[in-house]
Amino acid sequence: MSDEIKHECGIALIRLRKPYQYYIDKYGTALYGANKLSVLMQKQVNRGQDGAGIANIKLSVPPGHRYISRYRSVEQQPIADIFDKVHKKFRKALKDNRDKARNAEWLQQNVAFTGEVWMGHLRYGTHGINEIENCHPMLRQSNWRSRNLVMAGNFNMTNVDDLFDKLISLGQHPKEKVDTVTVMEKIGHFLDEETQRQFEHFKDTFENPELSDIIEQNIDLVRVLHRSCRDFDGGYAMVGMTGYGAAFVARDPAGIRPAYYYADDEVVVVASEKPAIKMTFNCDYDQIKEVLPGHALLVDKYGEYNEFQFVEPIEKKSCSFERIYFSRASDPDIYHERKRLGKLVLPQILEEIQYDLANTVFSYIPNTAETAFLGLVESLDKYLVQERKRLIQQGNLTPEQLDKLLSFRPRVEKLVAKDVKLRTFITDDAHRGDMVSSVYETTFEVIKKKTDNIVLIDDSIVRGTTLERSILTMLDRLEPKKIVIVSSAPQIRYPDCYGIDMSKMKDFVAFRATLELLRERGLENLLDDVYERCVSAVQTGDASKENFVRALYEPFTHQEISRKVAEIVTPRDMKAELAVIYQTIEGLHQACPHHTGDWYFTGHYPTPGGNRIVNKAFVNYMEGKGVRAY
Repeated sequence: MSDEIKHECGIALIRLRKPYQYYIDKYGTALYGANKLSVLMQKQVNRGQDGAGIANIKLSVPPGHRYISRYRSVEQQPIADIFDKVHKKFRKALKDNRDKARNAEWLQQNVAFTGEVWMGHLRYGTHGINEIENCHPMLRQSNWRSRNLVMAGNFNMTNVDDLFDKLISLGQHPKEKVDTVTVMEKIGHFLDEETQRQFEHFKDTFENPELSDIIEQNIDLVRVLHRSCRDFDGGYAMVGMTGYGAAFVARDPAGIRPAYYYADDEVVVVASEKPAIKMTFNCDYDQIKEVLPGHALLVDKYGEYNEFQFVEPIEKKSCSFERIYFSRASDPDIYHERKRLGKLVLPQILEEIQYDLANTVFSYIPNTAETAFLGLVESLDKYLVQERKRLIQQGNLTPEQLDKLLSFRPRVEKLVAKDVKLRTFITDDAHRGDMVSSVYETTFEVIKKKTDNIVLIDDSIVRGTTLERSILTMLDRLEPKKIVIVSSAPQIRYPDCYGIDMSKMKDFVAFRATLELLRERGLENLLDDVYERCVSAVQTGDASKENFVRALYEPFTHQEISRKVAEIVTPRDMKAELAVIYQTIEGLHQACPHHTGDWYFTGHYPTPGGNRIVNKAFVNYMEGKGVRAY
């Protein structure tokens, strides 16, 4: 994606199902769990480079020994930094105790990160300062094992204010009004209540320390999650560990955020992406299952696992951006979906270049668009097979014409490459323009000047910033006749509020194009009408009922907005003609039939909070407020 954006975090959970000594004996190391978690996180590093964290719980160490360990890092390579520290702890502890290196009991009582339950998190911060206190896992501590809670998640809540007020009504005094704190404190509150409920039930029958074990065996985590999460509005995949060793992964009722798991007789594993599990544990893809929407995968203190519904599922709207861009294309389903996205834009491209394939060079913006590009080239080859067949059946071809026809191949070149590894998307807006102008470089002497068309495919076009300030100017120096920029995703028209950092209306080039069209056609009054409706709805508390902003796009066709986008991103001194092509909504659903979450394209939000956020975002735009709407 040329316009890079911050997006979803990554989660990881590993539960060792056998005694700790088993892994030392079989794999020859006390670091089996740590090593597997390291790989599981590295294979999801695409999901978060702002920071990382891990936590580990030991199941059966005696009182007086630490049983919860946690490390977090915001270093440049946070995963490596964390696991370097874990390994240093082992080396330090064993320096004078080499004979204990394979003694599980001694290790668990004397060395941190020797537990059976592991949690990992990769952070892409959608807001907030990039500091260690904002990194997951978060820890809620108590002297009761059953009240300890460690949590991490890939989530955004749209109703943080309501959740914050709920905590206050429960008698709490939260230190921050952010969804991370409110989610953990709310679950922690009901975990406390459940612990107390079990205490009251068993206190007259058992005495400590047996009573503590009985309480832990009977805690109903499904009940805890139901009471905690029933008023959550957002997208989430949350992973939690209790102090006594039970763990859970809870997924939102619309299945917006991804969560997958694998289990065998040695481990239960959860991750945000299937390839991470496949590559870490060498299992078959059909052994990796999806956590169902509105369900939680629970692993008890004995390592037994099952899925349970904790909230009522609603229509599944899994995030389609996961398929277009965020998740690794090594997932076989995602790989084929991205290829289909590339194939489906070919008809629009052929019309735009007037079927002049002889004078057209096809390329892509590395690296995430490569799979869609492969699909586009496959579709081109299939088109040419049909054209050859048609022309041959018509007859009247000379031998020279036949040779030329059979030997013709699409012209494919790598025209654009990143010059340096600069992450322009984490630069502040004031300096982003200076950086994007120097990120890319191009290949010279492959374009026939004033004759060739250039077709360049990208995953999506969000702001248009990189196109305008860097890529188009660079390509124009090659002196093509025409440049066609193709987005394998549809037009991004609406803010996201479930995990992606796309919260301000003015950032979307499709929205800016629509504003220009409204002005050109004398429809500015529609802006005021929508603004008044949004303000009224916000004031009356009805903003969650309808997305009023959709009315702004209704007067215009998909093609009209695309043409206006092309005008907006055209550099002032550009000589080549420019066209911009977007994937259609129909094409998106055809390519990704099982991931129909498309609210950023269509405005159809899967939860009421989404409507409230988009209406508030438009009010912010009209009032000149450059702040998030949630």
